[in-house]
Amino acid sequence: MKHFLYLSFQTQLTFLIFTDQFAFRPSGSTTAALIYILHTVTQLLSTHPYVVVTALDFSRAFDTVRRKTLLRKLAQLNIPDCVYNWTVDFFGGHTCSTKLGELTSAFLAITAGVIQGSSVGPATFVVHAADLTPTKPGNLLAKYADSTYLTSHFAHQMGCLL
Repeated sequence: MKHFLYLSFQTQLTFLIFTDQFAFRPSGSTTAALIYILHTVTQLLSTHPYVVVTALDFSRAFDTVRRKTLLRKLAQLNIPDCVYNWTVDFFGGHTCSTKLGELTSAFLAITAGVIQGSSVGPATFVVHAADLTPTKPGNLLAKYADSTYLTSHFAHQMGCLL
């Protein structure tokens, strides 16, 4: 993963954005993410009276990643065909069934989810989330694996957020 997929995160693509991702990059770390967020908040407070940072944890999203969508995004990266094909093979061919008492369901193909606990899982989730961008101009994202921080600014005081 480090030799191929992680290196592809350094390439700037118009459809997948890795510049706001601080995990799985040579210069990325939780410290770098925190410094970026603090710098963003400080800069916004110099021109806006209110700034809100919203923390989003997508750890459960690992289970809902559609593999076809993920593989389509992986195909757009600058990785060798053999690495892409290995990744397709890694995600393919998994089935599951459910047993309740003496009854067992038929085996069905698993078509969603990123395998957690593997070295491939978190890095491929980064690819999956690379097209997650703010819709309002001026809002910024800072991502670290499955955690995302949205920084927004407001011209006037908001009501109670809770």
